[in-house]
Amino acid sequence: MAHYELTTPVSEAQIRQLRIDDTVTLQATLFGIRDAPQIHLFDRGRTTRFDLHGHAVIHTAPNVKKVEKSAAHPAGYAPVCIGTTTSDRMERFTRPLMTQYGVRIIIGKGGLREDSLEAFRELGGAYLAVVGGTAALETTWIEQIEDVDLDDLNPESLWRFRIRNFGPLLVAMDSHGGSLYRAVKQDAQARRAEVLASLGVKAT
Repeated sequence: MAHYELTTPVSEAQIRQLRIDDTVTLQATLFGIRDAPQIHLFDRGRTTRFDLHGHAVIHTAPNVKKVEKSAAHPAGYAPVCIGTTTSDRMERFTRPLMTQYGVRIIIGKGGLREDSLEAFRELGGAYLAVVGGTAALETTWIEQIEDVDLDDLNPESLWRFRIRNFGPLLVAMDSHGGSLYRAVKQDAQARRAEVLASLGVKAT
């Protein structure tokens, strides 16, 4: 187990260093994305002016407030509460995010599936897990909403955050085929079989 401090954008080589159970703290830039912008990007032919190559995205639709544009709020938004949403329903977007936009890191809660794990292995990516219920803490790691795109989808816009000490986050899926979610599932199945066997019930 090791800890890494990464400043985005990151290289494939940096991502290949990460292994499950490592922790990561991110600096510089983080993009917020959720279902709607990905549906528009990959199903409806829209594009974004943001360069996501080498960057991290977090599954979120933040609670923000509209404010006057200023040096402190260049996008005209101030963060109120920026939490993380469940990743599973966005499983099908992992590979296109990586192949079409060069995303290297996905942050969320609950994990992704085998297709995403294979994309991480092939292309050099990682999934960093956030514990549920930590939105207030996560918001303190965001210094500014720097920019926003696809804002007609608000709050499921595409957000660019300036971050400082975002983490530590847990490497839950790596580029070497490692997945904490798969390990937990296998352990749970083994324990279930043991309990059923102790009761004289055959596992199915």
